[in-house]
Amino acid sequence: MPWVKHEDCIGCGVCVEECPADAISMVDEKAEINIEECIRCGRCHDVCPQGAVKHDSEKIPQEVEENIEWTKTLLRHYETAEEREALIQRIKKHFVKEGKVIEKTLEKLDSLET
Repeated sequence: MPWVKHEDCIGCGVCVEECPADAISMVDEKAEINIEECIRCGRCHDVCPQGAVKHDSEKIPQEVEENIEWTKTLLRHYETAEEREALIQRIKKHFVKEGKVIEKTLEKLDSLET
């Protein structure tokens, strides 16, 4: 899903004008994408002269780090190595489950292709 890297956005408004879903607006002179309204057409990626509109895959390293920091925060509540290891195993199960949801969703999406 698209997002705007504010450091690169010059506030030209081209993406706002070109968005067929009216999902982009200017906030503090920077483009903001309302993901709830976005139809994922990719037009904003194509028209941004600065390349400020990014794909969410570019956030993977950041999201991984956020997951690790979240885990570290939780680990602070556990005193023994055994408790900490049990927590890590539960968190791993959580992410394995998330992966299965994604896998099944991708399989079902293939059946929607025309």
